[in-house]
Amino acid sequence: MGKYNMPITGIASFAKYPIVNDWDHIDADIAVLGVPYDTGVGFLSGCRFGPRRIREVSTHYARGDAGFYDPERDEVLLGAPAKIVDVGDADVVHGQIEHSFDAIEYAVKKIRQQGAIPAIMGGDHSISIPVARGLKDEEDVTVIQLDAHLDWSDAPGGQTLGNGSPMRRMSEMDHIKDMVQIGLRGLGSSRKEDFDAAKAYKSQLISAKESFKLGVEGIIDRIPKADKYYVTIDIDCFDISIATGTGSPSPGGFSFDFLNDILVKIAEKGNVICFDLVEVAPQYDPTGATQRVAAMTMLNFMGHIIKNKN
Repeated sequence: MGKYNMPITGIASFAKYPIVNDWDHIDADIAVLGVPYDTGVGFLSGCRFGPRRIREVSTHYARGDAGFYDPERDEVLLGAPAKIVDVGDADVVHGQIEHSFDAIEYAVKKIRQQGAIPAIMGGDHSISIPVARGLKDEEDVTVIQLDAHLDWSDAPGGQTLGNGSPMRRMSEMDHIKDMVQIGLRGLGSSRKEDFDAAKAYKSQLISAKESFKLGVEGIIDRIPKADKYYVTIDIDCFDISIATGTGSPSPGGFSFDFLNDILVKIAEKGNVICFDLVEVAPQYDPTGATQRVAAMTMLNFMGHIIKNKN
């Protein structure tokens, strides 16, 4: 009898891709990294459980070398010779921000040094700060954020490394060149002064309503042509109706198809060297739909990144 490797059996690696524990020997196109960290959350915590729940539900989509057939585009994604591995989690420690951020930065650097693209599951959005630090050996990285919130707060209550500040902290990094922030809406933590600061930095700010008016092609036209893109996806960029499992869900967001069409076009536009998907807090969605949306979004984006890889 053969080994069927059914979704409900075995270890829950991301989409049941091979597990690599030796970070000095990562032979892959994309390495999936979990970051179970939510010390940066000031209100509804719990996204430290995101990576494990995304991994669990992703086993339902395990296809291995066969890849995924997309009937709408009539193409196979992530089939052989594409190589995906799961490298486990960054070595975060609760309550230890400095250690955790150093560990996240280290993990991203190790993946990039092996020539792989980090595909990162958060964790709260503050993890994008050390992720960006882990890319500091790259030059002129353009950041594309898909998010309901600006995340440009400076230091509320003295906290400079919270989940409301990653874009502000990235703007202070020498290797970060341009920014495009897509899907902004509603009442968030950022004040008018924060929006003014983002505009002064020359970040392209595209609200959710403006996104719908522009359409996918119009949004892509607003993204500067660049050699390297780092894409950060907050799950609350999706409408609250399909992604309730997050600390700051908001109505008026993107549909699954609209967001994924944007990601497809980003992958076609240029070289994506890293991406993260953050803020999945499973306990606020008993249906499990949010982590399913997260896993499918990651797989779709990974497929198109490899398809267009330079």
